[in-house]
Amino acid sequence: MGTVFSSIHPSHEEFIKQQKIFFVGSAPLSEDGHVNISPKGHDVLRILSSTEIAYLDLTGSGNETSAHIKDNGRVTFMFTAFEGPPMILRLYGRGQVVLPGTIEWDEMITHFDLLPGARQIIYAKIDIVKTSCGFSIPFYSYSGERDTLLQWADKKSDQELEDYRKKKNSMSMDGIVSPIGDGYFLE
Repeated sequence: MGTVFSSIHPSHEEFIKQQKIFFVGSAPLSEDGHVNISPKGHDVLRILSSTEIAYLDLTGSGNETSAHIKDNGRVTFMFTAFEGPPMILRLYGRGQVVLPGTIEWDEMITHFDLLPGARQIIYAKIDIVKTSCGFSIPFYSYSGERDTLLQWADKKSDQELEDYRKKKNSMSMDGIVSPIGDGYFLE
């Protein structure tokens, strides 16, 4: 079953900061909706307190996490040791989508380096932290960040990014309108 905690302890924070990739899991309330697991790279995650985290979400081919959080708020983060001692750490909580142009964005963006293609911040209030062994997870060596997404976004104008988000990020695969689809787009 693993060990359960009510907050992020300093040892958890240190483990999280060592990871080069994390995964975000979400799902709609609808029983026929799809569970989404999204890998995240780059230095986009911030631990704001022992019960709060946020990550700068970059424009991508979908926007499932944002739509699911709007639908029901549930979100899970997973960190896995691919180097060093084995461990899997999961953070369970309730999320909120923070969009550019809002007071919340202006407050939260100060925690991040603004990367090309930033479309929103996913904030989560964590209520359960769970560790498990990770004994069967293979070793992988980190060889660097893939900068393809950043280069792609850097070559786009604000209007081109807005048009792309309207087309690709406004609705989940299950038909849930994302906060971006609610009519907000970068200006």
